[in-house]
Amino acid sequence: MKRQVLVSGIQPSGKLHIGNYLGALKNFVELQNSGKYDCFFFIADLHSITESFDPKKKQKQILELAADFLAAGLNPKKSTLFLQSLVPAHTELAWIFNTITPMGELERMTQYKDKSAKAEIVNAGLFTYPTLMAADILLYNPAAVPVGDDQLQHLELARTIVRKFNGRFGRIFTEPKGILTHTPRVMSLRDSSRKMSKSDPASCLFLDDSPEEIHDKVKRAVTDSGSEIKYDPKEKPGVSNLLGIYSAVTGRPMRDVEKEFAGNTYSHLKERVAFALAEHFREYRNKKAGLMVKSAALKSLLVSGSKKASKVAEKTLFAAKKKVGLSP
Repeated sequence: MKRQVLVSGIQPSGKLHIGNYLGALKNFVELQNSGKYDCFFFIADLHSITESFDPKKKQKQILELAADFLAAGLNPKKSTLFLQSLVPAHTELAWIFNTITPMGELERMTQYKDKSAKAEIVNAGLFTYPTLMAADILLYNPAAVPVGDDQLQHLELARTIVRKFNGRFGRIFTEPKGILTHTPRVMSLRDSSRKMSKSDPASCLFLDDSPEEIHDKVKRAVTDSGSEIKYDPKEKPGVSNLLGIYSAVTGRPMRDVEKEFAGNTYSHLKERVAFALAEHFREYRNKKAGLMVKSAALKSLLVSGSKKASKVAEKTLFAAKKKVGLSP
């Protein structure tokens, strides 16, 4: 039985934190190891330059994310791991999609509204980000795309583009379905009303934080009034955030976690959460440290994976260009 194709990517824009891991990377590894899919996972470096960035740091960020992929458990023998910018078909198909996508469709994108409101200068790449994302996906004709809630709107636009293209030029693409990651929304350790963000390092748990750094950050995490430990995001957001993290990294159901901490103190909860995090990422930290001194090997891996991805992408692009009338 032929396996279904699955594709997804992560931007290289700095260190990954636990929210990135639980929302994407952990799920990637589980989907890869399920044996159900032919997986394509890429580093979305073209997307990462739509916001302010330091060119001198970009290459290091790319290699660091490649190391993150491998340290977390992605395996180039099981999945195709590649760099977006090394597969030119992504930008070429994105341009074709630009010509059939009304500006109104792009203007209503929530992520564009949010980011453009904060940016000093709104570049065209930020505006056309969703058509490039559609190309990223559709070049591989996947049956499924693992996404978080914040990417569902972009996936729906990709599905709309499929219908527009197929309706106008003839059937080439299939509409992919989203695979939602069922994980708690990881909030800031210092402000449980906001999502965890690398822009506030003191309240953010990075995957390669040392056990001492993890302990220090969790120790300072906000809790709530009262002393009861229970999962109630509305009434006890701080405690619920810690419980959600503990449940996710230990793999235990929330009802069992609540029982474990019933009658205990907040300080005990924090000690257990910090210990669980340090242990969960111990192997990852060791693997990543070893990989980061092998930059040539990481580059070689990305080049090799990108060549493999290009063979699939170029075939799809050629078929699309032929339908549009661009190929002789």
